[in-house]
Amino acid sequence: MVRKSKSEQQAAEAAWYATPEGRRQTQREFERALKRGTLLRSKGSTIPLTDPKVLAELMAKAKENAIKAISIRVPIADLERAREIAEKEGVGYQTVLKRAIRVGLCKVS
Repeated sequence: MVRKSKSEQQAAEAAWYATPEGRRQTQREFERALKRGTLLRSKGSTIPLTDPKVLAELMAKAKENAIKAISIRVPIADLERAREIAEKEGVGYQTVLKRAIRVGLCKVS
């Protein structure tokens, strides 16, 4: 069995954290620590401690720009209407649908 050097182990670990699975794990750990109020700084970190309320606000802002692919059933007439609007505006129909969802959600709240 060939043992990896410490730098090779660290590189492999860093590569895993760069994968979608690694990013999801980091996100879950961050959110758990945020909820428990146990966020810690790394040794030698020059970043000051941040108020958990500020971190929660930053997470909310980050989620506004983050996207997630979903599957949704839409009536054919609505889809055709979205495509007509998209063609007139010179954008994709998915952009039209996302905009309609966002406007509708703002009206509800």
